[in-house]
Formats: sequence, structure tokens, C-alpha cells
Amino acid sequence: MGRATCSLKARSRLTRSLMAMAALAAVLSFNMGAGAQTAPAPAPAETAPTADNAVMLTVFFKHDQSRPLSELNAQLERQGFYKAFPPEGVEVVSWYVMMGIGQVVTLRLPASRLREVNRILENTAWGSYRTEFYPTYDYKPTGLASHEKAQTK
Repeated sequence: MGRATCSLKARSRLTRSLMAMAALAAVLSFNMGAGAQTAPAPAPAETAPTADNAVMLTVFFKHDQSRPLSELNAQLERQGFYKAFPPEGVEVVSWYVMMGIGQVVTLRLPASRLREVNRILENTAWGSYRTEFYPTYDYKPTGLASHEKAQTK
């Protein structure tokens, strides 16, 4: 019984890891072929994330520390950053200032709108920020369930 349970747990972890790697590979291959895009983004097919189409994306907005904050904010204003970001229908899961770095935003969106979000940031955030993108997922329920289970042993 113990070996079978352990084997099922290992397979479950492996399956989750493979799914996470596949999602990461898809996002990375999507971004690698994109390059500097000039064509307008097509109208999004889906407007709201659902359980079967949602991805989460964490974006690091790293400040250009060679310029004062007032200049950065003026540039963001000129480029229409806050008017365009976040786009309607894209959920902001969190938005924090990370002192000495900039801002960290996690979004939940339909996978079909990933290009749209990328284009908005290319057009409105670049210059004030250097951006880094990380596909993410919500591990909290799984982590807390594992913690609860460990407390009963």
C-alpha cells in the first residue's frame, strides 16, 4: 500500500511538473518568435479568463534608475501607460512596488490575449521600465493542503 501511494504521488507531481514545463515552453516559444512587432493586435477572441483558458503572467517593471521618478512618470503619461494598462477584461491579481527594483504585477488573462498585453507594454512601458515576464500559477491551495496534511502526521 505504501509503495503504491508513493508511486501515485510521484506520478501526480511529475504530471504537474510536466504541465508547468509545457506551459512555460509554450509561452517562451511564443515570445521568441514575436520579435519587435508593428502590426496591430487582433481583437481578442475571449474577454475574460476562465478555468480552461486562463494563464497568469507576472511582469517585473524595472525602473530606469538613471532618471528621476518624475521623468519616468511623465514618460509613462506621454506614452499612455495607465490609460492602456491593464486592458479591460484582464484581471490584476497583485500589483506591488518592490523598492530598488520597480513594480511587480501579476495578471490573470485568457491565453489568447497574451500578445495584446505584450504589445501594450512594448508601446507604453518601454523607456521608463525594462520588463521581464514570468508565466505563473496559483500554488496556494496545493501548498496549504500539503501543510495541513503534514500537520496531521
